[in-house]
Amino acid sequence: MRRFKRISLWRAGAPLALMCAGLLFATSATNARGTDLRPSRNTTLAGLVEEQSRRSASLVKQHAALTHDIEALQAQQGSIDPKLAKQFEDLSEQVGTRPVSGPGLTVTLRDAPPEVVKDNPDVDENWLVIHQQDIQAVVNALWAGGAEAMTIQNQRVISTTGVKCVGNSVVLHGVPYLPPYKISAIGDRRKLQKALDDSQYIQNLQDYVVKFQLGYDVKNESTLQLPAYEGTLDLQTATVPGFPHTPSASPSVTGR
Repeated sequence: MRRFKRISLWRAGAPLALMCAGLLFATSATNARGTDLRPSRNTTLAGLVEEQSRRSASLVKQHAALTHDIEALQAQQGSIDPKLAKQFEDLSEQVGTRPVSGPGLTVTLRDAPPEVVKDNPDVDENWLVIHQQDIQAVVNALWAGGAEAMTIQNQRVISTTGVKCVGNSVVLHGVPYLPPYKISAIGDRRKLQKALDDSQYIQNLQDYVVKFQLGYDVKNESTLQLPAYEGTLDLQTATVPGFPHTPSASPSVTGR
């Protein structure tokens, strides 16, 4: 009698279990919409950064092409006064919207090697990676040494350029980059090198270079080809909801 009851309960419960399983499969298929619920692509931060960098680089190229077309159309409207044309050319070099070339230095910054991280599990991880302050220190020292033009990760540095850390990547002009970080500057190489050597912040960084093998390399360059800045020159300001907003203005050119 007991055996008969158990068989009856199983027969009654089996269809219910199968129906629930079917509902789960149908729900998963609907949510996935034909895609993998656990996609293997772009699951690492490095992959996401590289994908965003490629997308941003493509948009920058499109912007540059459109800007070139606009300038060509403006030139067709009539001849420009030679004095104004010369002034425009000079200002373009100062602002950074024209490519330049010349001798200079390239500074490369790298995080500590993986084996150093493994061999020092008790060390603060912040000591083993390059931060935005390190990049800014190099940039400031090179400007102080008389740099005429500069790039970070082959992006032209202008007066509104900002370097910002996001996780273990650095964002420059809206594009994320992973180390190594390369800063190139055109100018008198001896003065640039002396400015780097005299920087107190970089001297402190050298202690971590020796102790934790952070990468800090300086290379003399006989000729550097620095690209023009191809982004927008408009300044964007934050606004508070409910308060009047003042339109942003283009930056004026001043002496460095």
